[in-house]
Amino acid sequence: MREGSLEAPERHPIPWREADFHDRQKLDAELRRVFDICHGCRRCFNLCDVFPRLFDLIDSGVTGELDGVSSGDFKGVVDACTLCDMCFMTKCPYVPPHEFNLDFPHLMLRYRAVEAREGKVGFAARQIAKTDRNGRLGCSVAPLANWATDRGNRLTRPLMEAAAGIHRDAELPKFHRPTLIDRPAPVPVNRDAPAFGRKAVLYATCFGNYNAPDIGVAARAVLAANGVETEIVYPACCGMPQLESGDIARVAETACAVAAELRGWIDKGYDVVSLVPSCSLMLKFEWPLIVPGDDNVHRLSRATFDISEYVVGIARKEGLARPLKPLDGDVAVHIACHARAQNMGRKAVEMLALVPDTKVSVIERCSGHGGAWGIRKDMFEVALKTGRPVARQAAETKAAFIVSECPLARAHIVQGMERLNGGGRAVEEAQHPIQLIALASGL
Repeated sequence: MREGSLEAPERHPIPWREADFHDRQKLDAELRRVFDICHGCRRCFNLCDVFPRLFDLIDSGVTGELDGVSSGDFKGVVDACTLCDMCFMTKCPYVPPHEFNLDFPHLMLRYRAVEAREGKVGFAARQIAKTDRNGRLGCSVAPLANWATDRGNRLTRPLMEAAAGIHRDAELPKFHRPTLIDRPAPVPVNRDAPAFGRKAVLYATCFGNYNAPDIGVAARAVLAANGVETEIVYPACCGMPQLESGDIARVAETACAVAAELRGWIDKGYDVVSLVPSCSLMLKFEWPLIVPGDDNVHRLSRATFDISEYVVGIARKEGLARPLKPLDGDVAVHIACHARAQNMGRKAVEMLALVPDTKVSVIERCSGHGGAWGIRKDMFEVALKTGRPVARQAAETKAAFIVSECPLARAHIVQGMERLNGGGRAVEEAQHPIQLIALASGL
């Protein structure tokens, strides 16, 4: 077990290479087995839209039991899943090693893998998942791309909705040039810091590289001030977008290639620090379940840290190099689902607690965004509904800073606040907690 981790349910490797995995009849049998257990439990009824959809299907059926539901109606349940892992990690009493052996998110993934194998994933969905290609293109013409994707653009956004199924009102991430990997190191490494001698590669992630490079700049500045030698490394996207659409083979290919490239850094004594929790989750946990026999992947899993986790580790073991100053305003921090799924504790909260005389309100519930899922025309309003309690809680804090370890979740929360307040209110631009640590450090 990783240092600082909590007890977690077991997870089995994903048998995606076995023929039975893609067998429709065997998939349906497993769906019915699991759905029947969920029907008898209903502990997850308020987590997201998945379980209300399932229970409504059953309750409105001919018999009021699962045998009265057609298998063709299961797709609506599966489509509502964002693979956030919260049912598995926080609610389900039947996860392994329980004999019922439930892993609801990976069952939803299996359904999508079968759809992908059958050619049922649409062209637009496949194109949206190509984040590296899209990122390179968007950044190369950043001003034009940002104009075209702005939700206030009533010329292009209706066209995007019709062609790509992206809701015209969904907030989309901006593109930046230069990207994170093209930006120079911000400050020299502090050789007098207690943690001097540490070395880390910052895994930029597709979002951190193309859409939010300021997060990586802040992370690098904080680590340099604390004596950590850093390099920005970005071989490729972690594959979470492909995982969401069921293309497990593509994720496996990416995992092996990226892990092989990062192995050289690990062998030279570098830690691997990821900037976005979804990507940290992939490197730490999902990749080893997808390619369980790859030694590079397992070495990478053990060497990977989320950025909040890594800074907290420095503070605990060596101590920070300089005292932090209070922030000019209160903070509301959202704990992203994929940070919670890493089972490392609330590291963003622990990190922000290092800032003196600053009130930190914690929001620990799903934002409802779910990556590309939350911008889809058919899911955008569902995403806002799911995230409404989070938006309401954030609004009630009156905090000047609203941050999340997941920048996409943060943008979704702010948009949800706009809906609540009929126009929203001004919040500071910082997206990620590490940016607040940089600010409190005077960087």
